[in-house]
Amino acid sequence: MEMPVAPATYALIMANMLASVIGLSIDRKFLETFAFQVGAIAQRKQHYRIFTSSFLHRDYLHLAFNMLTLLYFGPVVERLLGIDGFLVVYFGAVFASGVVAFYANRRNAAYASLGASDGVAGTVLAFCVFFPFEGVYIFFIPIAIPALLFGAIFILLSALLMGRRGGRIAHESHLAGAIAGAGLTLAMRPDTLMRFFS
Repeated sequence: MEMPVAPATYALIMANMLASVIGLSIDRKFLETFAFQVGAIAQRKQHYRIFTSSFLHRDYLHLAFNMLTLLYFGPVVERLLGIDGFLVVYFGAVFASGVVAFYANRRNAAYASLGASDGVAGTVLAFCVFFPFEGVYIFFIPIAIPALLFGAIFILLSALLMGRRGGRIAHESHLAGAIAGAGLTLAMRPDTLMRFFS
């Protein structure tokens, strides 16, 4: 089976793998230096952390889950939007996630997060915009869910869980990334909405 041509997707996967391996197995300080951290952004103006944090992961399972998801959805979205459009969706989702996460946690200078889930969520929701009735499988669940329903559930759960403290999942980042991915896709390809209603 021939791999689809998707240079931007594969470059993002390679960059995530390289940065995460450095942070997890070579230099743990690398994670602290480039992770999303409210205090560092607010007090030291290290705004680059909004983007660098999306290339880092807390463990190899976290990395594998995100990269497998990106490998499945990324090439399809990249083919439909082109390299530039795909990157707008991906990094637009990352940026939206960082802004929302910062303001949601602005009173907690110690708040920190990392992971590509925001960009991946944006990519998945972009796919849902193009193929609302396509079956989407969730890991370990053998039943396909229509993409539109999957996207709606993902957004709803992220919104409901956003205020919870003490967990390891940045639900506000997932929510912002997903909404940004869907919104940017609709802005670039409004024909998808017209096709849905037709």
